[in-house]
Amino acid sequence: DMNETTGILAAVLAGVLLGVLFFGGLWWTVRKTLYSTQAGLWFSGSFLVRTAVVLVGFYFVAQGDWRRITGCVAGFLGARLCVVRATRLKEGS
Repeated sequence: DMNETTGILAAVLAGVLLGVLFFGGLWWTVRKTLYSTQAGLWFSGSFLVRTAVVLVGFYFVAQGDWRRITGCVAGFLGARLCVVRATRLKEGS
């Protein structure tokens, strides 16, 4: 059905967005803590916020449908690959 396909594609896109927020936030946190005297606080706080946002996002995107959560997780993992590549390129220049 077209509505199911649209819902799954929207879930994949939401997963990409959540992945960019999570892994981009991790990269930002690592860069921020290089010059911080309270690195543990930054890492802990960032981890809690990033994890809470992703879990809430997964919950709302899934809507009880295993296909949506699968698409969301696939998008999330795909975003990880993109963020890792982008941050490596940025670090290399």
